Amino acid sequence: MRIKKWLGDAELEIMMVLWRSSGEPVTAKYVLENLPKRRAWVLPSLMSSLAKLCEKGFVSCDRTYRLNQYTALVSEEAYKAQEGEKVLNHLYENSLQNFVAALYNKNVIGDTDIEELRQFLDTLEKGEQP
Repeated sequence: MRIKKWLGDAELEIMMVLWRSSGEPVTAKYVLENLPKRRAWVLPSLMSSLAKLCEKGFVSCDRTYRLNQYTALVSEEAYKAQEGEKVLNHLYENSLQNFVAALYNKNVIGDTDIEELRQFLDTLEKGEQP
């Protein structure tokens, strides 16, 4: 599935809450209570953001019951894969080596991370599931 829209930071925070709900429909109150405390969310702005996410096709809203129930329509894995591909293509000329080197050179990742990556690649090479 190709996702045609991107998420802003606030929308991504909301989607993270929905993704953590294990696919179960949740209310706006649930989302509000589980958002990170980085910003001062209030219910009206959350409702506006949820409506935009519905318009973008990321979220569905079931209005059958007294309280709206929200469910993610786009999976976390699909979104992360697409955004990761975008970053890799646009910033690192589609080179995973350039990407890892940039992170390593800026001490964002260290030797332990490189070893984990090596083990992951070895697992893939053997045809095993990571």
